[in-house]
Amino acid sequence: MEKFNNILARASERKGGENKVLSLLSEPKTSTQLTMLSDSEWLEEFTRKVFQSGFYWSVIDAKWSGFREVFWDFDANKLLMMSPDMLEQRANDERIVRNYKKVMTIPVNCLMIHEVAQTHGSFAQFIAQWPCDDIVGLWLYLKQHGARLGGNTGPFALRAMGKDTFILSRDVEAYLRCHEIIEGGLHSKKSLLAAQAFFNTLVAQSGWTLQSLSQLIALSVGDNYISAGQKE
Repeated sequence: MEKFNNILARASERKGGENKVLSLLSEPKTSTQLTMLSDSEWLEEFTRKVFQSGFYWSVIDAKWSGFREVFWDFDANKLLMMSPDMLEQRANDERIVRNYKKVMTIPVNCLMIHEVAQTHGSFAQFIAQWPCDDIVGLWLYLKQHGARLGGNTGPFALRAMGKDTFILSRDVEAYLRCHEIIEGGLHSKKSLLAAQAFFNTLVAQSGWTLQSLSQLIALSVGDNYISAGQKE
């Protein structure tokens, strides 16, 4: 397995120096910062990522103010009370991207968040306390208990909200396959555990976060664009 220092050296050579590499990296929120996020903020981001999957993100972003109007600013308590008939009606509202199946993920993910909050005080507390050395376990939890949060959708939502996670982007996947860390299905349990073990080793070697290490790997391979770290 390639060591952290070798990955950093290659990325630095490709991007014009270590200082340039460091300037392209970003850090996750602290656990304290994560706990300040509301359940509604989590529901909103899950919904945004579900709709962005398979669409141009710019299209969803342009409509997002409409989503917030239609779904009461994603107030989780209010949405729990929304009847199926009302939800179906809102799925056809011109203010949003009208996709019935994706709209139907909102009550499912809302209920997941509510049930977790009942046990852990808030959904944010649950996320903040989840150990990053088993972040793929959190991915699997979201996939199993939520709606359409499998694949990269859940991880992208976690990253957007500030939870420390690596991302299995095309460049990261290419790296893991090239170095024979994973084989077979990208999101198979075997591949996820192997990727987690690899990143845990890099964390131990470097003291860096999963997020910055994931971005570093993306900078060390693939097309050599100066903004690659920001587009991981």
